[in-house]
Amino acid sequence: MAAKAQTNDVQKVVAAALDIAFYRAINTDVSPRLGPVTHYCRKGWREGRDPAPWFSVAHYLETNPDVRKARVEPFAHYLLRGRWEGREIAPSPRRFAYFRQVDWAPRLSVTPPDPDLLVAGFRATRAPPIPPSEQRIAAAAEFDAGFYSAANPDVVAARHDPLDHFMQAGWREGRDPHPGFSVRDYLEAYPDVADSGLNPFAHFVIAGRSEGRAPRHQLGFRHDVIAKAAPPEARRREAERQARRIVAAPPAKLAAGLRLAATGLKRLHLTFSHDDYIAHFGGVQLCLRRESERVRSLGYDHLHLFPATPWPTVRVAGDPGAFGALLNGQNLGMYSHGAVLQALAAARRNADQGSGSLAIHSLLGHAAEEVIALAHASGVSEGYFWLHDFASLCAGVHLLRNDVEDCAAPPPSSAACGVCGYGPLRALHLEAHRRLFEALSLTVVAPAQTTLDLWLARSDAPVAGTRVVPHARLEPREAAMSDPPHSAFHVAFLGMPVALKGWGVFKELAESFAGDPRYQFTHLGGQADPSAPVRFHRVVLSETEPKAMQERLEALGVDAALIWPLCRETFSFTAYEAAAAGAAVITGPDSGNVAAFARDPSRGRVLLDERALMVAFASGEICELSRTRRGVGPSNLIYSGMTGDLLAERSA
Repeated sequence: MAAKAQTNDVQKVVAAALDIAFYRAINTDVSPRLGPVTHYCRKGWREGRDPAPWFSVAHYLETNPDVRKARVEPFAHYLLRGRWEGREIAPSPRRFAYFRQVDWAPRLSVTPPDPDLLVAGFRATRAPPIPPSEQRIAAAAEFDAGFYSAANPDVVAARHDPLDHFMQAGWREGRDPHPGFSVRDYLEAYPDVADSGLNPFAHFVIAGRSEGRAPRHQLGFRHDVIAKAAPPEARRREAERQARRIVAAPPAKLAAGLRLAATGLKRLHLTFSHDDYIAHFGGVQLCLRRESERVRSLGYDHLHLFPATPWPTVRVAGDPGAFGALLNGQNLGMYSHGAVLQALAAARRNADQGSGSLAIHSLLGHAAEEVIALAHASGVSEGYFWLHDFASLCAGVHLLRNDVEDCAAPPPSSAACGVCGYGPLRALHLEAHRRLFEALSLTVVAPAQTTLDLWLARSDAPVAGTRVVPHARLEPREAAMSDPPHSAFHVAFLGMPVALKGWGVFKELAESFAGDPRYQFTHLGGQADPSAPVRFHRVVLSETEPKAMQERLEALGVDAALIWPLCRETFSFTAYEAAAAGAAVITGPDSGNVAAFARDPSRGRVLLDERALMVAFASGEICELSRTRRGVGPSNLIYSGMTGDLLAERSA
């Protein structure tokens, strides 16, 4: 019991003194679910990880062999005993990397805070017992019911009172009561509050604020992405589990469906992608809709195969999985690979040689051997491979290390791959795509030159040829320039509010300049983020309204669109939609084709980094991109027929 009590004392002292922001920033490989204090106490100090910029674990253990021999945790030892015994400390050698991250000037030394205040501060700020009635009254004073309802539609649907729900269950489920407060961050940062069982928001209002406790961490949205992301291996296992639940339809049903083909499959265009392009609506799906229309106008039947359940990676032989099948845009059901192979071979027996065509838009959810066998069964051994993403280079299809940092696909043996969650799965993707390219004669088609250049520099797959075919192009149209319906510089974010597309950057920008009369921030997309201080306009593209985004941008007179994806975009429809509406495109240097597109001064501007973005807005220099100053009118957006255009070109 005495040993356990001593261990608890160590954890409590460490919890009071450990620099949470520093520990997270220099230990990005640590699972966010464990928490900095717990990780450090359990194994961090044994691994030589430092708890604060002013304390080096290695130095303390090296200069105090008695502490090292006793295997005593050094940080708490110093605070409770070592400092009274005159033991020296040294700053962490990792402090320079941390200071650069948080924009502090590198320092030659670090002065530690007063240890007495650290330890006494812990003793004085233990969460006091607070009656439930007082907790509710305190929380109600600052609870944002509108935000809570918007962020939790299930609570509204169940007709719960927002405050009652938060106090009884919401905070335990990690639901936030206010855009400026994070339940998860607060409980992780302050173990004494977590141990007390108090409602964290009530504690903050009653005591935490006056004690100097932070309502949420200040580590930025990238930390949140890492904290919330499931490991790639776990996502793959979940995909396997879902795939095993699929009940495939009998082969006879597929054979009957294929008999309805307009040409009897004598002229067949076979395509593969990661999902059902009819049921979903996005960039790749939009491309496939247009490809389907184009090839059918050329006299082909279009058979599209996709995984019946979504996969984050390619499959390999032996993995469970079934195909969903679309024939000329009509869903035929879900079938096993053997059923599709048998039906396709039977239906194509009377087809003319060379009358088929093949386009692979994604190998996600497919096994290379199955795709090869189906291509041969359809009578083709050559075709086109589209670079909609970089899945052919890595399981991290966007080439983002741990989903937050551009990596540009370094060699698989590099240290960079060793610290990335996608590293162990990279060989799976490289080998699957290499087998595909070795078995089929494939021409690689990229929607932009910058995409093709990167792919050729990183891939050793044997290709039959390469082409650049943009998904869309701009065609100037005559239109009278009208004054925008606002005086402030109007900047918009287009699409879903997800980190991958740069929502975190836009949100931080809007928060930084909220209330600044020079700027107006708007979000156009299908789903709002109630925590962002921006105006939201619901805009959803559909088969009947494919230009909804462009038209709304024009109607609102948006000056510029911030298109700042974390990844290298292979094309970016939003950049073209913004430019077609007469808006400028603002982006960073690592955004792939967005940066290549925006380097044209008539289309926008490429800024050095996120700091340069903030500076441009703070100085007002960004306002040079306003509609009235640029004088650039709208354009027509002309879409590609994708592989259909290539087939027409080949026929001609």
